[in-house]
Amino acid sequence: MRQPRDTLKNPQQELRIFRLRSLLAVVVVLTLSGLLAGRLFYLQIVEHEVYSTRSEKNRVRVEPLPPTRGLIYDRNGELLAENRPTYNLTLVRERVDDLGETLALLVDLLDLPAERVEAFRERSRQRQRPYQPALLMSDLDEAQIARLAVNRHRLPGVEVEAQLLRYYPDAEAMSHVLGYVGRINSEELEDVDAGNYAGTHFIGKTGVERFYEDTLHGEAGLRKVETNARGRVLRELGHSDPVPGENLTLTLDKGLQHLAVDLLDGRRGAIVAIAPQTGEILAMASVPGFDTNQFVTGIDVDSYRALQQDIDLPLFNRAIRGSYPAGSVIKPFMAITGLRDGAVTPGEVIYDPGYYQLPNDSRRYRNWLRWGHGRVDLERALEVSNNTYFYSLAHELGIDSIHASLKQFGFGQRVAADVYGQGAGLLPSRDWKRSRFDQPWYPGETLSVGIGQGYLQITPLQLASATAVLANHGDWVKPRLVGDMGDEPVSIDLADTPPDIELEHPEWWDSVISGMEQVLSGNEGTARRAGAGLEYRMAGKSGTAQVFSLGQDQRYDAEELQERLRDHALFTAFAPVEDPEIAVAVIIENAGGGSSHAAEPARAMTDYWLLERDHGEVPPQAAVDDTQRSEEEE
Repeated sequence: MRQPRDTLKNPQQELRIFRLRSLLAVVVVLTLSGLLAGRLFYLQIVEHEVYSTRSEKNRVRVEPLPPTRGLIYDRNGELLAENRPTYNLTLVRERVDDLGETLALLVDLLDLPAERVEAFRERSRQRQRPYQPALLMSDLDEAQIARLAVNRHRLPGVEVEAQLLRYYPDAEAMSHVLGYVGRINSEELEDVDAGNYAGTHFIGKTGVERFYEDTLHGEAGLRKVETNARGRVLRELGHSDPVPGENLTLTLDKGLQHLAVDLLDGRRGAIVAIAPQTGEILAMASVPGFDTNQFVTGIDVDSYRALQQDIDLPLFNRAIRGSYPAGSVIKPFMAITGLRDGAVTPGEVIYDPGYYQLPNDSRRYRNWLRWGHGRVDLERALEVSNNTYFYSLAHELGIDSIHASLKQFGFGQRVAADVYGQGAGLLPSRDWKRSRFDQPWYPGETLSVGIGQGYLQITPLQLASATAVLANHGDWVKPRLVGDMGDEPVSIDLADTPPDIELEHPEWWDSVISGMEQVLSGNEGTARRAGAGLEYRMAGKSGTAQVFSLGQDQRYDAEELQERLRDHALFTAFAPVEDPEIAVAVIIENAGGGSSHAAEPARAMTDYWLLERDHGEVPPQAAVDDTQRSEEEE
């Protein structure tokens, strides 16, 4: 069978196919070439500025220059907060190839103990703005710096920076009033000016450091540098200098502050001293305190937990936030209220049988002296701290008048101009009780407020401030901590200063102050032992604040009570009477009677300020006379 013959080739058809394929290839090549040319045009012409800038940023880098934090001095030029040179370890995450590997290497090089490793890693994870260095560790020692320098080629994005670190020479004595700086956390980073805090790792956390953060911080500068491909600086192209923070000169006296701490002698309590005519806070001590230097570089977990769990609450600022029953220190202010409102006159006499009874009420509100003081006028009522007199006065006034008057002295309010975190205490009223407990106000509660008990709560700062107003015969000067910012003095005439307290008869001030003077110098004065040998005229008032209430027929016996259920001791005073230079408030928790435990420290404070400070001598703590409660007010 014959095979079919192959078909002859068709040259015309093959030529058409070849031309079609060639045309298609040309179109594809031209299209691709057009796209490439267009892309090159876009990159080189249209986006020239963008990519030129990016290229320049790879070569030129702008670095922030953090400002030097302002120093803090006391009124005599003694340094209270300084800046010491140190070396910090920082990391820029965007420049690190493998963060986990880099951190593991750093932990090995720095020879960190196991308990610090997690905190070290946590700091690296804290949110920062792009290309902003995160502070990993402060205060590197020489060995650590040397190991990091040798291994620098293995640690891109990691730098050792020389910086000034905050240091407090009198850390524990000044812990609550100065406060401290610490590392900026992510929440604070959102609130501050990003440009001004670029390169800054610390911010004021509490106290003066927190309140005056803007003043102390200063303004950041900038440095433009040229770098190589590895990010190493080759040369500086230009810079603008940072503006250092302002120095602060406080009104505090370092010697008086240390004396206040020594007088408390480890007992829980607070002492506040104010210059009445200027409002300058001369001392503001809260005991126990703590070492603020631990917080600057970051306190370890165990140490912080120990402070938090300490039953004595060393982190709590008793001087400005501690709320205490006023006890009998409220009586001078009650006396002014009674005179101003016409409820009593200086010479008016009542008879004290040892108790007071409300009309149609069988309950007896007892005086601390159970058999009474007999005939009592205003001055003697203050001298012997007679409760019956002030029960009667409180009933005559009523809670509305008492609330309005005590508010004028600053109770129930934040009184100081520049004290961060101060509390308002509690000044009760009808409306307050209705809002808090949905109950009416009862007459017996008015009597309790009249002798500083019941719902009334005051802070040591409020008590010192109110005593300063009393010493000034009603003239208000707002308490403050800062005397000078840089070279400029701070004005004492503040816009929000409360109005002065005016009496119809100005001599009534003298009547109340005379009664307070008899507290220390009178034959029956509750603090006559503390007033022995006075070389100047001093007016004061003792107080004993109950921590828990006694029943009608119960007697107080400190020996039978747990230490933390015993009475608080209070004393407030100013001197000299004719030209007051210092007002002092002392509160010692669970110490017992105010005249036997708080009056001596107040006397020592005024002695130092009026007699001994010019000689640079701090008087030893006076021995406390352990008298019986029979000579103390309730």
